[in-house]
Amino acid sequence: MDLVNHLEGRLLFAVPKKGRLQQATLDLLAGSDIQFRRETRLDIALVKNHPIALVFLPAADIPTFVGEGRVDLGITGRDQVAEHEAFVPATKDTGVEEVLNLGFGKCRLQVQVPEKGKLERPEELVGKNVVTSFVGLTEKYFAKLEGLEGVEKGVTNGDASVRDRLKTKIKFVGGSVEAACALGVADGIVDLVESGETMKAAGLKAIDTVIESTATLIKSKHPSNQKLVDMIASRISGVITAQKFILCQYNVARSGLDTAAKITPGKRAPTITTLDDPEWVAVSSMVLKDTIASVMDELTACGATDILVLNIANSRTG
Repeated sequence: MDLVNHLEGRLLFAVPKKGRLQQATLDLLAGSDIQFRRETRLDIALVKNHPIALVFLPAADIPTFVGEGRVDLGITGRDQVAEHEAFVPATKDTGVEEVLNLGFGKCRLQVQVPEKGKLERPEELVGKNVVTSFVGLTEKYFAKLEGLEGVEKGVTNGDASVRDRLKTKIKFVGGSVEAACALGVADGIVDLVESGETMKAAGLKAIDTVIESTATLIKSKHPSNQKLVDMIASRISGVITAQKFILCQYNVARSGLDTAAKITPGKRAPTITTLDDPEWVAVSSMVLKDTIASVMDELTACGATDILVLNIANSRTG
């Protein structure tokens, strides 16, 4: 099939073609019932049950395509959005709008220096060699450290002279940034850190954080089908909520209901159902997954019984 000629009337949705965000993104699409089949070597896939076409792009390129209105919607990292806007500041008609914080892919863009070196503060890197894959954000960061004006408009396109006036020498490398100091290419680096284990193994330590990032759903300022964008956002939000929460059900005496309800307040309020025994009620409430063990302990301590925990496959919550 000639996919390019089948894009007419379809909302274009950019997703990462590889990397740390891809699998979680594909899981979100599956949970949102966005059905597609990606043919080998093709970067476009037509969605079977909606007028949507998925476009598989490098995460770093997605803010550009969305920001210019070439695609309507995209999933990428906040770090990539910020890097794009450092070079191409948003205008009234261009740039991206964040629809939803997706919560996964958490990382930090950090300034790192050799663990056994003499550098302890980011100001000590001014005038030295810094290597990064995030040139725009790094230039803005050091421009502020150096007290240069015009940084708020962006470094390159906003005020080209800012780059020319930087004392710090910033070099771009596309990968293995953590090796730059050991190889003598840099005095420090600016790179993404998740667990920090890679940096420790490379003999580096963090001395500052430039930006914290998670995956985000973004849209262009003029999407071709706002109603479809809203539907996708609602579905994805429901999947994320289902991943975070679990349903807790239990029976409790009316005398202990107030205490139990404070332990399980739910998203808005717990659902309370009467039982044949007028002195008892059944309670159902959404609870954060990572707190459920302690919640069950507290419920038991306040006299709740028959405590059940159920997974939530999907949701729509206010």
